[in-house]
Amino acid sequence: MTGSYSRLLIVDKDPALPANLADEFAPYGFRLDAATSAGQMRDRLAGQDYALVILDIMSVPGEAPAVLRDLAIERRLPVIVHSTACTDGERIAALEMGAEDCLCKPANPRELLARIRTALRSRTPMTMSCDAANGCSIASFEGWRVDLTTGQLFTPIGAPVALSDGEFQLLRVFIQHPRKVLDRGQLLDQVYGATSDHVDRSIDVQLCRLRRKLSANGLKGPVIRTIRNEGYMFVHPVTN
Repeated sequence: MTGSYSRLLIVDKDPALPANLADEFAPYGFRLDAATSAGQMRDRLAGQDYALVILDIMSVPGEAPAVLRDLAIERRLPVIVHSTACTDGERIAALEMGAEDCLCKPANPRELLARIRTALRSRTPMTMSCDAANGCSIASFEGWRVDLTTGQLFTPIGAPVALSDGEFQLLRVFIQHPRKVLDRGQLLDQVYGATSDHVDRSIDVQLCRLRRKLSANGLKGPVIRTIRNEGYMFVHPVTN
């Protein structure tokens, strides 16, 4: 069985949306299953463990309170409501019924991904042991550990280091391409997506913050080296 920390369930009557999100989320270590009704959702949950559920309450007409109660209270699963029914009143009601978050549909996939990571971090003990046996995607460098699925970073003594989503995305790219020179264009494409309108300055800001956090938490020496007229290189070898 695939590790529960990388598998998500989306409940949505639109069959195109899960397929699109599956493609968006796959490079970041998430696998997405789909259900179009409350009954199909329950069948999926009976046969597979999930880290989180993305729920369009319009796909379970008349059953939303019961479904949210079942997921958030009975099963203790984090739920993100993703729906066109996202007025202030609907959002408050969803949160009161146990949802972790509520986004208006259609949300930007990168924003949805960031909200998913935040929800998983809030539910995952920061000191948990994560390895290939339980499905987490772990990379290590100089004794530091990075969970590439949940976005958690730990120092060699196990202390967590809080990263923004942008800082984590940049670190992820470097971890996946250690000791290789990456130019700003490559970093922009892989951090923000090829269709993003972010500018070079965005990478500079995230890079400065990431370097500062790594240094402040005890990582000595140059970590991300600037290669004049070429780009940047993560200098440490990385193991999985």
